[in-house]
Amino acid sequence: MGLLARISTVFKSKINKIVDQMENPQETLDYSYEKQLELLQNVRRNITNVVTSKKRLELQTVKLRNDLAKIDDQAREALRQGREDLARVALERKVQLEQQIQSLEEQVSGLNQEQEKLAQVENRLRAKVEAFRTKKEVIKAQYSASEAQVKIGEAMTGLSEEMADVGMAIERAERKTGEMQARASAIDELIATGILEDSLGEKDSVEAELKRMQADGRVEDELARLKKEVSE
Repeated sequence: MGLLARISTVFKSKINKIVDQMENPQETLDYSYEKQLELLQNVRRNITNVVTSKKRLELQTVKLRNDLAKIDDQAREALRQGREDLARVALERKVQLEQQIQSLEEQVSGLNQEQEKLAQVENRLRAKVEAFRTKKEVIKAQYSASEAQVKIGEAMTGLSEEMADVGMAIERAERKTGEMQARASAIDELIATGILEDSLGEKDSVEAELKRMQADGRVEDELARLKKEVSE
C-alpha cells in the first residue's frame, strides 16, 4: 500500500470514528423516517397529478364527443340544403375529431395504467414506512433503556469511587479518634496518680506538704504496729 493510500485509509478511519461518536441513533432513525415520508408524499403527489391529467383528458374527450354529435347534424343539414361540399367538410372534421378522441382515450388508458402502478407502489411503500416506524420506535426505546442503564452504571461507578474515599476518611477519623481516646485515658491516669499535677508544677505546696506528712504519719503508725507485734 502506497503512502497516500495509507494516509487516506487512516484519515477515513479517523473521520468514521468521529462521525460514529457524534451520531445519535435516535436522530438518525427519525431523519430516515422523515425522508421515507417525503418519498411517500412524492408518490402520492404523482398519483394526484396523474389523476388530474386523466380527468382533464376525460373532460376534453366528452367535449369532442359533443362536438362530434353536432357535426353529424351539420352534415345532414348541408345535404338537405344541397350543399354536399359543406357536408363533406363537416364529415372530414368528424373524422379528425374521431382520431383525436381515439388518441385521448389511449392516453387516458395509459394514465389509468400509470395510476394503478403508482397506487401499488404507494401501498408497498406505505407498508414499508409503517413497518420502519414501528421498528424505529422499538430501537429508540431499546437505545433509551440501554443509555439509562449505562448512565446508572457510570453513576454507580462514580459512587463506588466516592464511597471508597469516604471509607478511607472514616478509617482515618476512627484511627485519630482512637489515638485521642488513648491520650485522654493516659491523662486521666496521670491525674489520678498525681503525677500530672507534679509535672505541671506544685500549684498548692501546702496541700502537697500535708499529703506528704499524712503519708509519713501512716508509715510511722504501720511501723509501730509491726514493732508491737514482734515484741509480743
